[in-house]
Amino acid sequence: MTTTDALTPNAVLRVAPATPAEAAAYFRASLVFHADVSDVAAALAADGDPGFVVLDSRSTAAWDQGHVPGAVHLPTALIPEQAGQLLDRSVPVVTYCWGPGCNGATRAASALAELGYQVKEMLGGFEYWVREGFEFETWEGRERRAADPLTAPSGSEDCGC
Repeated sequence: MTTTDALTPNAVLRVAPATPAEAAAYFRASLVFHADVSDVAAALAADGDPGFVVLDSRSTAAWDQGHVPGAVHLPTALIPEQAGQLLDRSVPVVTYCWGPGCNGATRAASALAELGYQVKEMLGGFEYWVREGFEFETWEGRERRAADPLTAPSGSEDCGC
């Protein structure tokens, strides 16, 4: 090992971590913009009004394949012309698209925010909704798949986080 190798931090620490104050501000801000799939499911399952509406920003074919029960279907491209007819500006909106590899929910959230809506993005999208074992609707009715043990706790509804 050369002298420069000993002085070069590993890839994780090559860029130093943020200060605790910077990290707290960043992560607090992240929670303002994002909602977890399991938190959305729990709020929708509780008695009463969850205080938000869920919006599926995918195509009609994707919607028919499966969607969150009770969600509003509004493809991102149609948000500017149809949001005012389907959504109440006083009710926060939680957007979702396919999954973590898709930024459709981000584009939908951006379009809604530009129109004056309070909005959050549901992390994991429809993929993680299904993978965590939550009920979903298709054009044929309601379905539920077993939770994927790599995305949801085995034998428990709560991951403890």
